[in-house]
Amino acid sequence: MKNKLKFLVLGLLLLGGCKNRTSDTMQTGSNYPVYGGNKAGNRYSPLTQINADNVKNLQLAWTYVSNEQPDTTDQKPQRTRETQCQPIVVNGVLYGTSSDLNLFALNAATGEQIWKFEPLKDKQKFNTNRGVVYWEDGDDKRILYSAGAFLYAVNASTGKAVMTFGDSGRVDLHQGLITLGLGHEVSDLSVTATTPGAVYKNTIIMGSSVSEAGDAAPGHVRAFDVVTGKLKWVFHTIPQPGEFGYDTWPKDAYKKIGGANNWSGLVVDEKTGNVFFGTGSPASDFYGGGREGMNLFSDCIMSLNAETGKMNWYYQTTHHDLWDRDHPCPPNLARVKHNGKMVDVVVQATKDGLVYVLDRDKGTSLFPVEERPVPTNGLPGEHPYPTQKFPLKPLPFTPQVFTEAEITDLSPEAHEFVKKRFLELPQPNHKYIPPNTVGTFAYGYSGGAEWGGNAIDPDGILYQNANQQPWDLIMADMETLNKQMASLSHGNGLYLKNCAACHGEDRKGSGNIFPNLLKIGSRRNFAQIDAIIKTGSGRMPSFAHLADEDRKAIVNYLLDKEIKPAKVPDEHSVDVPTVQEKKADFPYVPKYINKVWKPIRDQDGYPGVKRPWGTLNAINLNTGDYVWKVPLGEYPELTKKGIPITGTESYGGPCVTAGGLVFIAGTKDEKIRAFDKKTGKQLWEYQLPAGGFATPITYEVNGKQYVAIAVGGARGQKPGGWYMAFALK
Repeated sequence: MKNKLKFLVLGLLLLGGCKNRTSDTMQTGSNYPVYGGNKAGNRYSPLTQINADNVKNLQLAWTYVSNEQPDTTDQKPQRTRETQCQPIVVNGVLYGTSSDLNLFALNAATGEQIWKFEPLKDKQKFNTNRGVVYWEDGDDKRILYSAGAFLYAVNASTGKAVMTFGDSGRVDLHQGLITLGLGHEVSDLSVTATTPGAVYKNTIIMGSSVSEAGDAAPGHVRAFDVVTGKLKWVFHTIPQPGEFGYDTWPKDAYKKIGGANNWSGLVVDEKTGNVFFGTGSPASDFYGGGREGMNLFSDCIMSLNAETGKMNWYYQTTHHDLWDRDHPCPPNLARVKHNGKMVDVVVQATKDGLVYVLDRDKGTSLFPVEERPVPTNGLPGEHPYPTQKFPLKPLPFTPQVFTEAEITDLSPEAHEFVKKRFLELPQPNHKYIPPNTVGTFAYGYSGGAEWGGNAIDPDGILYQNANQQPWDLIMADMETLNKQMASLSHGNGLYLKNCAACHGEDRKGSGNIFPNLLKIGSRRNFAQIDAIIKTGSGRMPSFAHLADEDRKAIVNYLLDKEIKPAKVPDEHSVDVPTVQEKKADFPYVPKYINKVWKPIRDQDGYPGVKRPWGTLNAINLNTGDYVWKVPLGEYPELTKKGIPITGTESYGGPCVTAGGLVFIAGTKDEKIRAFDKKTGKQLWEYQLPAGGFATPITYEVNGKQYVAIAVGGARGQKPGGWYMAFALK
């Protein structure tokens, strides 16, 4: 009886106001119906009940516990999975996901659960999910979202799978990735989707998340029929013979190179029927010896026809990427006044702190962009591209080069600690120095901009949070590594080849980005580690292509149970294949891989660069000028010492309202804040029970405005698992 009442309530909430499809305009009314607020990705709400005058009275309205209880049959503590979902609200119903990738519907006014959909029986098979898609046609109302390697269609009223969609309610995200002449089985590769697709009429366009190493799947963008789940079109981000852009790669690159994927999301212009998105770097990160050329369509801002997949235009921001400069967030469609005329634009923020403002129809920049010569002294076999783009306006919202003058001044000890490493570099630092075996410093891995995106109000003001953290990169050549592995156990050698790029040769990881694997046996047992390696978890890709015995050897090595060789074998008897010994094109093994890839920090773990370490920026896109810039987040222990607010790294983006407010969380101090959008003055804050590493939303139910956020925690801090909503008292 209780469930019937819940469905009746849901049915009533869905009646009325649903007949009009969500549009790509700024106005979303009382709803927050799309990832990013509307199909343009503006993260803007016209609601004004909560405003700059009364936001100080905002209080907690309800809390929903989204995480499942831990398995009591296994007393070992589990690795915390993160909840990064930006939920949606359609006519009083909030739809979101848990860290275990269960989908749920809540009464958006009370937080009471209406239904829950649990798709995955294998609890080890996880990816991060950042949002869902709502679609309707008459009485047919659906939620589409990804879990593991599948796109699911769920009845929005009942929470049951739509069995006529795909294969019993789901579509395998490996579809459309088969490449002509490819020398490997795509179905074994890691393919998920962290960010929801974009819907145009009855078409859902999907990006994907893939590995960034030599085992990466192709990153082709695909479209599926919302009703049937059938594949409608495929756009090859790594062009095949006869396609435009094919000559920007070696002739056989499409057979073995993966990546160039859209993992960060898409937006749709419903007036023109075009979809816009950014792509990432090709595999493998940091070495491109096997992919000489410009490498279209990696690192591009793109416009395609949403119905056919035909390309309208592309704009490449990094040629032959050697620095992992993926486009980290969806573009944002806006309308600005430029040279006295109103122009429809697509706005893309980047990991290295740049903002591109392009004419939406032509793909040309409204502001000057220079193509300048850059260093080309790459590793042996590398072919660095001789020029790169440098936008002149807006100015970067993060530093571009880590110089000696930018070394932290938090304390004399901190300065000397970082300076010691800095002086080990053999040459002056440059943004586009190709990676080498001694080391380079670079911004742009954990922001600039990140996956939380940005917000734009109708006045053309962009609100963007930014991380200001340089990273230290050192490469290692595979020939030396192969010789080194000859004296190691089989599992240790496989670990160096498959895992060390992220977790380090010493297994210590890099803070909250890549976990420390030392003593992992105290946290997980053999079967759990084996399952994660096979299926992936969170941002970690699947290594299903590894043979069972190889995967088990890695697990035994991580558990310190592997027996090391009694003597060093002859180097010709090594059982780890070298580049020359491979029998197939896949997995692609580059001649160099990253040996060290970690943030530059002082001896106490604080960023090794001068403050602020995190900012919130307001940029006038009409002129390209900054309106204001303020620190975002703090380290309370430093504030208590009298140190001015430092800012922290942040994950999750802003939401801006007609009430004059910018809401944002995402900081290491685990707070959600409201800022005056005109001045950048902080007007309100609330201490969350864990980190809100997600983007907040705002909506209205029964005349009452709410602000809600997923409080997932983790990222090296305490776990969470709540959704929390705030309203005026």
